[in-house]
Amino acid sequence: MLFSLLPTLLSGALVGFSLGLVGGGGSILATPLLLYVVGVSDPHIAIGTSALAVAVNAFANLIGHARSGNVRWRCALVFAGVGTLGALAGSSLGKLVDGERLLFLFGLLMLVVGAMMFRPKRRAASSKQSDNLKMCVLTAAVAFGTGMASGFFGIGGGFLIVPALIFATGMPMINAIGSSLLAVGSFGLATALNYAASGLVDWPVAFEFIAGGVLGGILGMMLANRLSSGKNALNRIFAALIFVVAAYVLYRSAGAFLW
Repeated sequence: MLFSLLPTLLSGALVGFSLGLVGGGGSILATPLLLYVVGVSDPHIAIGTSALAVAVNAFANLIGHARSGNVRWRCALVFAGVGTLGALAGSSLGKLVDGERLLFLFGLLMLVVGAMMFRPKRRAASSKQSDNLKMCVLTAAVAFGTGMASGFFGIGGGFLIVPALIFATGMPMINAIGSSLLAVGSFGLATALNYAASGLVDWPVAFEFIAGGVLGGILGMMLANRLSSGKNALNRIFAALIFVVAAYVLYRSAGAFLW
């Protein structure tokens, strides 16, 4: 029992730790870990299960950001609401794609995420813009496309949502991070429920993964506070890890496109 539980807890802890430490991108490791470490055999079950774990962790982190006043609720609600429709459409499409082909595309996405994490973070503008109708319409348009990508791959999509919010609203980075968590949780929950309706969520594994993620997230945030001056270096180290995992995913799933 312990030997079957330990890989799940440790995998969840690694994802939670990386999210707490570098502030994004960690959820993209969840599906490969469920497949190649925990031993989930079906790629679709791994995607559905990881989506549920990502959603719970996002909602947990949203509470802290909301208490700190980092959430722009009007834009966050518009983005999450419209984007959830996109996530439902994307996850429905993802279930129709062959699992190995979906994994190969997932590996390509990981390369894009790793490249984005290598880029130095720009200091966000501090201008406060009003949440007017024009801004919310633009936010909704960007949200649907972002949600669809998130649902298709079964990821939280924070690395997509944060820049999308900044592009659509001009809000400061800290507000984009806080506001994105509502969308990350909503997209993940919509994807997980869509997959669960088809019997593609392993509930015991999901709860074990979540438990590990909570513990890892606490440790990651504690270490991040001590190493705040070295965040760019941490992001690049983590990006290198994503590249390694992406190469392995592409290697394991390349056959789906070769024959």
